[in-house]
Amino acid sequence: MAVDDHALMARALALAENGLYTTTPNPRVGCVITDRHGTILGEGWTQPAGQNHAEIQALQDARRKGHDLRGATAYVTLEPCSHFGRTPPCCNALIDAGIARVVAAVEDPNPLVAGKGLEKLKAAGIEVSTGVGADAAREINAGFFSRILRGRPFVRMKIAASLDGKTALANGESKWITGDAARADGHHWRARSCAVLTGIGTVLADDPALNVRAVVTPRQPRRIIVDSHLRTPPTAKILIGGNTLIAYSHGNTDKQSALTEAGAALRASGGADGRIELAGLLAALGAEGCNELLVEAGATLNAAFIQAGLVDEYLIYLAPRFLGDPARGLARLPDYHSMAEPPTLCFTACTPVGEDLRILARPASNRPASD
Repeated sequence: MAVDDHALMARALALAENGLYTTTPNPRVGCVITDRHGTILGEGWTQPAGQNHAEIQALQDARRKGHDLRGATAYVTLEPCSHFGRTPPCCNALIDAGIARVVAAVEDPNPLVAGKGLEKLKAAGIEVSTGVGADAAREINAGFFSRILRGRPFVRMKIAASLDGKTALANGESKWITGDAARADGHHWRARSCAVLTGIGTVLADDPALNVRAVVTPRQPRRIIVDSHLRTPPTAKILIGGNTLIAYSHGNTDKQSALTEAGAALRASGGADGRIELAGLLAALGAEGCNELLVEAGATLNAAFIQAGLVDEYLIYLAPRFLGDPARGLARLPDYHSMAEPPTLCFTACTPVGEDLRILARPASNRPASD
């Protein structure tokens, strides 16, 4: 019976998902090692930065089980690395193990690798093929690809709204529009993000902690506040525990000192008009290894991201209710005068979550290809 490369790569992709919360800034990678008949000998996924990559984990797993790896095939969701970073090259380990064939879903966009790993394997006499599961492999690492190729994180905007598109009642009450299941699901998306960003309006109105509570995670994402005039109270919940960055453009030394003493890091990010320069902030986050950024903000900051063309994906929870206030929309966008003007999105997934509906949508030009 012929070996099913697609099924084995699907298994490797499933293993990669084990690293959703842990691998940053590295990519999420899975690896399956089989004999020539397709029987699985060992499996693994990338561990936290500085620890084993997926290939090493899979090789060690196979050896613990007593398997001879000479002539085996390795299915890996990203091109094996060929350089010394925090860990030795995975290519060397595969070659030394006597692997005969490597099926890599997609080339690593990192210039330090970028095809060099595959060439090194070929030079060692290993059969190499790519493309199986490529779209899914890119998708699970959309943030890594964004940071390497565009110099900024993949930006996902989360919104909870009623069926009439409102995010609060007229009196400002917004807890809770959606149910328990949707809120827990939202914490999964927080946990997989490197950072969660909000605006000063949300901090002053809701005093959110913006940490992960509803799912088990080995790390908390960084928290970022867009606060032009440093109005964040030093007692704000979002500052508890540290790991919070405030991007600002104006603020006297007293405010700066109070917030620094409260554990916040400050970054001057103002543009020529005094507003926070969002694209520059994203570039700085990318330079620091941020792969995925989750925006959980109010209508004004949401609109700023949308109008700047900086949103890569919308994560929208729709509750089966009407709230009615015309002033409480999910984004404060300008009036458009023709149907050709508004941004156009493509729905990529619609999934019931408890009593609510989770919608994933992307700008039409960013819609992922089908695998």
